[in-house]
Amino acid sequence: MSKKRPYRSKMRILADMMRAIQSEGEEGTGPTKILYAANLSHDRLTQYLEELVEKALVQEVGPDSNNRSYLLTEKGREFLREFLRMERFSEAFGIEI
Repeated sequence: MSKKRPYRSKMRILADMMRAIQSEGEEGTGPTKILYAANLSHDRLTQYLEELVEKALVQEVGPDSNNRSYLLTEKGREFLREFLRMERFSEAFGIEI
């Protein structure tokens, strides 16, 4: 028998993506690393990256669409800090977000 992974909320997925971007530092990271780190399909990755860029949480950098990288903005770093704080708070009460 295989154990099913619990469902991830959209906020958790976005946070996973942002953690992957943050872990690469100031150089940013490409879509493939984000895809693997957040365990997403290409379609969902594209959809969520567009949303993160639109909300100014992530900045797309690179000379062209074939050589893209993504960086967290200050707003994105703040979101991730608050998400982690909320995650620790909810875990203290035994609630998963």
